[in-house]
Order: sequence, then C-alpha cells, then structure tokens
Amino acid sequence: MIGRFKHCDDTFYGEVSGTRITAKGDCEGKAFELSELEVLPPTKPSKIICVGLNYHDHAKELNMETPDEPLIFMKPPSAVIGHGDKIIYPKTSHQVDYEAELAVVIGKRCRNITADRANDVIAGYTCFNDVTARDFQRQDGQWTRAKSFDTFAPFGPYIASPEEFDPENAPIKSRINGELRQDSNTSNLIFDIPTLIEFISAIMTLELGDIIATGTPAGVGELQRGDIVEVEIEGIGILRNEVV
Repeated sequence: MIGRFKHCDDTFYGEVSGTRITAKGDCEGKAFELSELEVLPPTKPSKIICVGLNYHDHAKELNMETPDEPLIFMKPPSAVIGHGDKIIYPKTSHQVDYEAELAVVIGKRCRNITADRANDVIAGYTCFNDVTARDFQRQDGQWTRAKSFDTFAPFGPYIASPEEFDPENAPIKSRINGELRQDSNTSNLIFDIPTLIEFISAIMTLELGDIIATGTPAGVGELQRGDIVEVEIEGIGILRNEVV
C-alpha cells in the first residue's frame, strides 16, 4: 500500500504498514508514525473520469435499463481532497449526495489501450466518493455543475497495488455517522475495468496519476452538514470525510 504524505515542509510518497510509514523519494528510508503525518490525496490527477450507472444493483434500484456502453463524465482536479479533509456543502445546493466508488489510478501516459493490455497501465486502486449536488444534476440536464464543486472529489487514503488487490471481487461500503448505507461488491460492475480503460483511452489520452472512478452501487443518499461519510473497500481501506 502506497500513500502520499506531508511532514513539516516535506511532501513524499511512503509505503504503509499498519501505522508505520516508510518514506520514498527525497526522504527515502525515513520512518514515521501515521499520527505524525498529514495524509494527502495519493495522486495529483490531471483529470478525473467518472462512470455513471455502472452497477447492476444501482440500475435495478433506479428501475433503469443497463447501458449498452459506458456513460462517462468528468470532474476537475480542483475538486480533489484527501482522507480527513472536509467536504464543503455549497450554499446554493439543497441536496448533496454521497456515492461510494472504486477508483483506478493510471500508472503511465497512454492512448488506445485494448482491454487485454489494461493491466499494463494501472498503478493501483483507491477509494473514491463522487459527491454530487443532486438538485443541480436534475435541474441542468447535464452533470458538470453538479459534480464539479470544490471538495466534491475525495479519494484515498492510499493506493493498493494490482498485486495486492482484486478489483473483480471487492466488498464496497459507505457509512454515514457509522450507519451502513451502501453494501455491495465490485463483482456487480456492469462494465469491468479493462473495458472502461479501452473505452476511455480511445477517446482521450490518459496521463500518469489520472483517476477513473468506476461507478457507485445501490444505496446512494443525502449528506447533511456535520455528517461523517466513509467509503470502505476491502483491501484498500477507509476514506473518511466530514461535511461542513
């Protein structure tokens, strides 16, 4: 498991072993306790590509047909926050929802990657919360405003490598103030990750550190100011943020 951290003026990647962090790069070999460090978003994406309606249980919940091809949209990098950071509830919105998702981290610049080569361009996997101003999504008829507010793209806490995580069979959950709201498995994905990478990379060049958020399962619901929202994916960890 790899994370990105800050200690005093130093920002670095580190290998995570329980609460022990071993630094890489300029701080190579230094060891820290997690309590000494600020946990940062584990990558700095140039773009975040998200997939709508990509779980069978979510489509069934909404009484919608499964799509014939992936439905994609984007979030700006200005929306990114990390584990422990605060989600800001916009003053202009009256319904902000959580959406627990598995995210893929791209490991190299690539274009036109076929599904059978997708694993060659994956750096790892992390937890993602596709925070959405649902009232604006309904009102606008397209999703840019609803998905793009600052702080609406929390992800982390760490990146699990392809060798230590199975994206095809991972329990995924969300909790609000400790109450379970979503409880599914990535085996319910409509379009698997190799298919998504082939589809998206045929449209746009993917850069090192870019994020593909693979969709949310059934159980999406509202956030309120003061809530603590958690996204947990077994094998990765828990992404936790407060709404303010």
